[in-house]
Amino acid sequence: MFRNALVACTVAMILGLTPKLRTAWGMHVTTIGFIGLGIMGKPMAGHLAKAGHALHIRNASGGAAELKAAGATGHDSMARLAAACEVVFLMVPNTPEVESTLFGDDGVAAGMRPGTLVIDMSSIDPLATKGFAEKIRAAGGDYVDAPVSGGEVGAKAGTLTIMAGGSEEGFARALPMFEIMGGNITHVGDVGSGQTCKVANQIIVALNIAAVGEALIFASKAGADPAKVREALLGGFASSKVLEVHGERMIRRAFDPGFRMDLHHKDLALALQGADNLGLSLPQTAACQQLLNAARGNGEGELDHSAIIRQLERLAGHSLG
Repeated sequence: MFRNALVACTVAMILGLTPKLRTAWGMHVTTIGFIGLGIMGKPMAGHLAKAGHALHIRNASGGAAELKAAGATGHDSMARLAAACEVVFLMVPNTPEVESTLFGDDGVAAGMRPGTLVIDMSSIDPLATKGFAEKIRAAGGDYVDAPVSGGEVGAKAGTLTIMAGGSEEGFARALPMFEIMGGNITHVGDVGSGQTCKVANQIIVALNIAAVGEALIFASKAGADPAKVREALLGGFASSKVLEVHGERMIRRAFDPGFRMDLHHKDLALALQGADNLGLSLPQTAACQQLLNAARGNGEGELDHSAIIRQLERLAGHSLG
């Protein structure tokens, strides 16, 4: 017992050291840049800093003040941020923003050093990702695409599912940092494979949300208590994380964004675009995309994607709440 307590105290002490002290003690500190401090990016960057790495961020980011107060270094320029770092993370909303962040006049590529590892944890186009990786490698860096699942809850808890694409060497270099932010970490394959996996994930999540919404509306319209129906279903084969988390959101009408419908709409657009390129039919995905289109048309794109139930309620002429 004493030994376990001693080990725990030693680990806590090490993690509590500042990056400068860790360096002075001969411990390796990775200098990390993190661009995109939104709902998920801010806690993800915070975990890296708390683990003892030297964190560099953009002054213009919404979450910059809090992280700088905790010791992060702020930069007005993305190029200068990249020049200061061994590893640069991106967690931004879409493909065009990743492209401008990397290759704009003041982008990462303009300032990065040879050997820099770029890790894009955004959810974007797999084909564009391959092109971005080629450019970064031509500039002397390496590239890993590593989109995530788990939402705000997983980002805060450090339990995200991380789907990575890239070389064995790039993934091995990224893995210790991934382990700080996530729980289920998979090297799916070459660059772009992580993004392909994330698109598949978003298809499943969207269809599951719609299925949960329809089931709860059916139960409510038939006179059953949807909260009790959800409770019963959680113990059976219909149980899922979506039923657990988003089913409760639907019943409580708690639609503050953990993951916005606008972003899920973007992800399903990638799925349908990819399906078109591959000659595939994804009829259920297309139906969910129409529900998201309706949500955006009703001015609800900023709500959590569990609010897709509002569109189903309008079609059914019946509301849970």
